[in-house]
Amino acid sequence: MKTRYLISAPILAVFLFASALASAHEDSKSQSPDAASPHQAASHPMPAEVQSAVETVDRFSAALKAGDLKTVKSLLDPDVLILESGGAERNRQEYLSHHASSDVAFLKDAQVQLLNRTAKRGGDLVWVGSESEIHTLKDAKPFTLMSAESMVLKKTGESWRIVHIHWSSTPKV
Repeated sequence: MKTRYLISAPILAVFLFASALASAHEDSKSQSPDAASPHQAASHPMPAEVQSAVETVDRFSAALKAGDLKTVKSLLDPDVLILESGGAERNRQEYLSHHASSDVAFLKDAQVQLLNRTAKRGGDLVWVGSESEIHTLKDAKPFTLMSAESMVLKKTGESWRIVHIHWSSTPKV
C-alpha cells in the first residue's frame, strides 16, 4: 500500500496542477487587456479557502531561507515527495538529511521576488503554483533565475502539511 501511495502522489499532483493551469488559462482568456500584470497579481490576496495553505507555503519558504530546519520539518508531511532537477527525495527525512542544507545555503543571501501565484482547493488538498525571480550572485556577479514552484498541501487536523513539491528554474536571459 505504501508503494502505491508514492506512485499515486506524483500522478495526483500533476493532475491537480494541470487541471488548475487549464482553469487559469481559461480565466486569463476572459480578462481584459487592462488585467493586472503578474507583478500586481502577486500582491492580491488569495481566496479565503486557500489562504491558510498559502500561509504555510510562505512559512516554509521563510524558514528555509532562515535556516530554520525545525520549522521546515514541521511543515513537511513525513511522506513528502520533492522533485527537482530530474531527481527525487521521497520523504521528509531524506530531504532534511540531503538537499535541505544546500537549499538553505543558496537562499541565505538570495532575494526572491514573487511574480505570480495561483492556488486552488479540492477537498483536503490545495495546490499552490508560484513563479518568481531569484536574484543572487554567481562567481561574484549578479545572477537571476526564473523559478517555478508547485506545492500540494493536505489538511491534517487544523493545519496544512506539504505532501509534494516540484521546483524548476532556468537562468533569466
